[in-house]
Amino acid sequence: MWDSSRPGRKIAGEKVFRRYFPLFIILWILVVLYPNPLNIIVSIQRAADLRVDPGAVEVMLDDLPSDPVAVEKAVLARIPYGYDWEVYGMPWYFPTVQEVLERERGDCKARALVLASILEARGIPYRVNMSPMHIWVEYESKAETPIENPDAMFYQRDPQTGETQFQVPRIELIEVMDAAWRGFWPVMPLDRKILLVSGLLALIAARVLLFRARKQEQEAVS
Repeated sequence: MWDSSRPGRKIAGEKVFRRYFPLFIILWILVVLYPNPLNIIVSIQRAADLRVDPGAVEVMLDDLPSDPVAVEKAVLARIPYGYDWEVYGMPWYFPTVQEVLERERGDCKARALVLASILEARGIPYRVNMSPMHIWVEYESKAETPIENPDAMFYQRDPQTGETQFQVPRIELIEVMDAAWRGFWPVMPLDRKILLVSGLLALIAARVLLFRARKQEQEAVS
């Protein structure tokens, strides 16, 4: 039996697809980048409420020097640099200290968490600084670098006093974009690249075909 409601449902579906096409694009990107959307939610919460874990680094304390500069060098040696794509399979993830120690790899977030936890356990004053492309731990005798300096900072948190500070960072936008690109596309797994691009092309192709079909219908009516 012919279902007379089918053409109506088809037209309604096409209208929804055309109207919310940008939303479908965004949803596809998010699904590919974060198959488990809870990871991005948890990461945002952890970044907003950065928590160190002195207990997690207790096993490391006996083997570390007392000088914070030497401690930082030891942390950098123990936690080789790895982008979030390489370590956690997603473009951006804010781990816990325990996760960093288990993976034994991580980016600036991971290294800063471990270093801050060690300084906290040792009772050494420190502050956590963030720039649009980097996170680092500041302590007495900490040397400035091109990416670790007051000009680059946009957020600072002092765990002892609870004070936070915001400022407009004085860094070039091209530097931020370059850092974001290097941590996203070049290290993205090949299968995820293929999935992302093929899905976007399929959505765009569907949008073009619907547009052409609608145009042909309008021309036929006129």
